[in-house]
Amino acid sequence: MQKDLSGYRKSYEKSALLEDRISNNPMQLFQTWFYEVEESNGIDEPNAMTVSTIGLDGFPKSRVVLLKKYTHEGFIFYTNYNSEKGKAIEENPKVCISFFWPNLERQVIIKGNAGKLAKNLSDGYFESRPDGSKLGALVSDQSKVIASREVLERKLRELEKEYADKEISRPEHWGGYLVKPASMEFWQGRPNRLHDRIRYSLTNGVDWKMERLAP
Repeated sequence: MQKDLSGYRKSYEKSALLEDRISNNPMQLFQTWFYEVEESNGIDEPNAMTVSTIGLDGFPKSRVVLLKKYTHEGFIFYTNYNSEKGKAIEENPKVCISFFWPNLERQVIIKGNAGKLAKNLSDGYFESRPDGSKLGALVSDQSKVIASREVLERKLRELEKEYADKEISRPEHWGGYLVKPASMEFWQGRPNRLHDRIRYSLTNGVDWKMERLAP
């Protein structure tokens, strides 16, 4: 089986990324880009991002999760701490997260260190979730092998009865991570494959160094 994809071509011509028009702070630029992709209404979930980790088996693995908050410190997402990604982060907190916004011909690649959020912050977010999502966190032993889908659906029905008149508290194995960036690269598609790539690297833990990379 094979399929030749070499004929797929697109000319990127929607924008430019020039040093004299952008902030010296990458989080400020990220905020600007995120606002622009939200306003464009061209993507269902602009907060969808790819999280890449190095697994316990030595292989890198990437999966799409949802960014739930960003601050001057970094990027926050939530997951099961006992999942494959959670165990990978526990072993090696160096991760890569990336965003791809094809309608604006942009991507952002962020390398950083992931650390667990304070319990009260995870509690606060968990309380804001719909009950169905809360129960989902209790139902799923994320990343473990299960016999069938019926196993999940049966367990969900049991928990729905158990918690019909009870508050659903956050399980200890579920919570948030904050990814503090050490490097942030912004990519803007340009004609003739001469794309704009601007990388910000954190120096002395405080200041950002901006550099242009060859496409």
